[in-house]
Amino acid sequence: MSGTDWTARVAIVTGAAQGIGAAVASALAARGARVLATDRQPIPPDLTAQPGVVPYPLDVTDPRAADQAVAHAEATLGPLTDLVNVAGVLRPGPLTDLSDEDWHATFAVNTSGVFFVSRAATRVMRARGRGAVVTVGSNAAHVPRTGMGAYAASKAAAAHLTRTLGLELAGSGVRCNLVSPGSTDTPMQRQLWTAPGAEDRVIAGDPETYRTGIPLGRIAQPADITGAVLFLLSDEARHITLADLTVDGGATLGV
Repeated sequence: MSGTDWTARVAIVTGAAQGIGAAVASALAARGARVLATDRQPIPPDLTAQPGVVPYPLDVTDPRAADQAVAHAEATLGPLTDLVNVAGVLRPGPLTDLSDEDWHATFAVNTSGVFFVSRAATRVMRARGRGAVVTVGSNAAHVPRTGMGAYAASKAAAAHLTRTLGLELAGSGVRCNLVSPGSTDTPMQRQLWTAPGAEDRVIAGDPETYRTGIPLGRIAQPADITGAVLFLLSDEARHITLADLTVDGGATLGV
């Protein structure tokens, strides 16, 4: 990605307090981009200490707050060029036992949040004829996952939303793509590891839950996902839109 001038880029990253969001914001800043690092939780000091990173409290489920975040980025950092939607929640459990609150909360963040922030960001990008959006989805949007019905459905909806947005904006020079991680060593993933050896079982697979293992034999690190995100934002990906790059070590067998 040596052909990309990151110093000319201004990005909003949602879900930047931890995990993949923090890794993406840090990687962008390290390359010289100016980054509005947003989350409902406080942004960690090691990230805010990086030059070019501006922390900003944002609840992505609030459409007015999304508009305000974009306005703040433009006023403090410059014309917005990039958006990375990472904010997400996981409320696990069988669908027949899932509460209404868990269902609505999952879609409020994982789907409506992507819509509200993407709508606000791409309005200003479209007016300038340039911009890139990457939504971090999940390989769970590609295949059914027991105990993850709300999460998988919300991520599938966000994926189709992002592709449709990309189709509508293609003529204006704004690209919209997806990165779909598999099991990645983040706080969200670790909340599922409630018993000894859980990580090894994810790698090996679990026939009882109809889940394949990970052919590459490892859990992803946030940096593995970050590389894919940065590529899709970069000028090297200038002819890529509506794409979904799966980064799961082969777990979904190319689906």
